[in-house]
Amino acid sequence: MAITPRNIHLIAPSGYCHNQPAARLGVARLRGWGHRVDNTAVIERRDRRFAGDDDTRLADINRLASMAELPDIVLAVRGGYGASRLLPRLNYAALGERLRDAPLALCGHSDFTAIQLALLAQCGVKSFSGPMLAANFGPETLNDFTLACFWQALSSESFTLDWQTSEAAGEVNASGTVWGGNLAMIASLVGTPYLPAIDGGILVIEDINEHPFRTERMLLQLLRSGVLARQQAIITGSFTGATLSDYDGGYDFPDVWQLIRDLTGLPVVSGLAFGHAADTVTLPLGAHGRLAVSDGHAALTLSDYPQLR
Repeated sequence: MAITPRNIHLIAPSGYCHNQPAARLGVARLRGWGHRVDNTAVIERRDRRFAGDDDTRLADINRLASMAELPDIVLAVRGGYGASRLLPRLNYAALGERLRDAPLALCGHSDFTAIQLALLAQCGVKSFSGPMLAANFGPETLNDFTLACFWQALSSESFTLDWQTSEAAGEVNASGTVWGGNLAMIASLVGTPYLPAIDGGILVIEDINEHPFRTERMLLQLLRSGVLARQQAIITGSFTGATLSDYDGGYDFPDVWQLIRDLTGLPVVSGLAFGHAADTVTLPLGAHGRLAVSDGHAALTLSDYPQLR
């Protein structure tokens, strides 16, 4: 796929980038492909475990509302922790006015999910849950699948994700707003004004270093707070980094998905390559989605999201 050179603006609203070589390699690669990358000073910025103090990291986001010329892509350096501290002070009115209809791709995942969902909830700004600088553009070996999915999502008016789902979700035909991201961040927003109230949605979730019982506990929180009752379907991405023990007695993620099916009656469609694994698709949060599942094959068609010119 021929890639149009883009203006890429880096932000670091979460954790300090502990893998400096990867971030620098990511910048070098992007520039080598013809892209312009600015605001690279955020890579080295540090205040304890954070990529700068709260005011500085807050400015990364709020500054987007007043930039003389918007970039094509706003790319988070990494996740970690820190975005949640910023949510009450984001300038949602100004950000919504400037970004809601702009041809701009606001990209990241993990801890960045908190900012993405808050922007969607407070001012209708759609964004892309996808690659970040250090983890996805800076590893020693690039993942061709992840990069192809990223550029496809940013350069297409609509696209379809196809995958095989191992668990029996049955026949599914659903359409609605696609939203979600990192499950821990979604659960942390329950009861706050920063969680979008999506009715008839398709919720897509992923996480890392969360044991199946913790994943189940977070999903039960979404169930008992009424969030799951408003959805049409749940899609599960990658859940990596958890180590089972003899104590679990075989209890694993498929058991969690089946419990949620039983409790909600919702189709839970597993197996999407989405999240912290090397293979990850890019999902436009707030886009319109059409989900079809039949005979173990799933297809999610996405449209109505920001288009780069």
